[in-house]
Amino acid sequence: MNWRSEWKVLLLIVAVFFGIYYLPIGIPRFDNSIQESLKLVKWYAREHVLLCLVPAFFIAGAIGVFVSSASVMKYLGAKANKVVAYGVASVSGTVLAVCSCTVLPLFAGIRNMGAGLGPAVAFLYSGPAINVLAIILTARILGFELGVARALGAIGFSIVIGLIMHFIYRNEEIVHAEAQAAMPEPEVERPLWQTVLYFAAMIGVLVFANWGKPAQETGLWYTIFASKWVIASVFGAALAVFLVLWFGVKLWKVLLGAVPVVVLAVLFPNNPVASFTAAALALSVITSTEKGSTKDWFDASWGFAKQILPLLLFGVLIAGALLGSEPGAEGLIPNTWVVWAVGGNSFWANLFASVAGAFMYFATLTEVPIVQGLMTSGMGKGPALALLLAGPALSLPSMLVIRSVIGTQKTIVYVVLVIIMATISGIIFGTFWG
Repeated sequence: MNWRSEWKVLLLIVAVFFGIYYLPIGIPRFDNSIQESLKLVKWYAREHVLLCLVPAFFIAGAIGVFVSSASVMKYLGAKANKVVAYGVASVSGTVLAVCSCTVLPLFAGIRNMGAGLGPAVAFLYSGPAINVLAIILTARILGFELGVARALGAIGFSIVIGLIMHFIYRNEEIVHAEAQAAMPEPEVERPLWQTVLYFAAMIGVLVFANWGKPAQETGLWYTIFASKWVIASVFGAALAVFLVLWFGVKLWKVLLGAVPVVVLAVLFPNNPVASFTAAALALSVITSTEKGSTKDWFDASWGFAKQILPLLLFGVLIAGALLGSEPGAEGLIPNTWVVWAVGGNSFWANLFASVAGAFMYFATLTEVPIVQGLMTSGMGKGPALALLLAGPALSLPSMLVIRSVIGTQKTIVYVVLVIIMATISGIIFGTFWG
């Protein structure tokens, strides 16, 4: 018997026992934090797992199967042209209006296919940070200067952080690039234009299904919001056509899968998520029962789902317990502590805003009303910018997943870089425009 391992088991059992024995059930703040964590994970499951993560998993799986590693290496690899690599990665958020969790499967997909650490990290940061609608909303609600500072800061952050990560791990990246270069070029199954349209259809579904409601019920953004499900349906129908024409999927399978989607759309016109769920299930059944690359697509997507989803849900539970499920709600950490800590424009106020933003979970566009409420309570403009630069790009759930992709050390370095740069940016902005 290995007594060392047995002692570890005994200590674990004792720790769990005392944790349960002294569980502070009945203390209002603890009981409320449990409720807040469950509320947040319920909301997340309803609003983000189906609409955000499921399309993202399919896109990530498609990257792994239908995009050659040589193509990724050409534009995003460690030896790619730096201007092209960081230029492409840093403006990805203008196309992908996603949150910090939704971008993770895409980040894992391009990283696994050979993208250099620097461009992959630039993509990871820019995906949720450079959201055109969120930046416009920031400018209109929180002030023009704050909106411009957020836009410029987000683009600059993605490039600078990516370059720093590449520099720190440059030796590993050289080995990584050489290993990828030694791999044979895979055969191309279809023309590039077909692959582009295929990805455009999936990205269209992801973007428009999650199109947020703007502050005012007028103008172009609201018109798109009012028609978002029609637009998303058009992209979905295009994807179905592509599956038949270019992937060899039987027409009868696609038509059979479309039946419950159409029926639910007719029976429940005010609940488009039901039709969306039916479409996701139909696509899963169709791809999983095919052969060749289409089956590989489903397997890759399912692999990302198994790797990422449990970590995200666990992280959301912890985030809800600590900070509450929505603006005004409280978890274990009282809101008054947060408001008190981010007042003014001191170094500590900016640092706290950056750290709090990095660990909080922000759904797309929700960071604007949260910051607005904090500013009303006395938050300075510098800490507001620091939170806007650190918050949407990071969260506790996303950190858990990033660690599973690039390891603990690189994840810590990435998080620290985001916090440091957000803090410095907040101090500079607060000094001149506070």
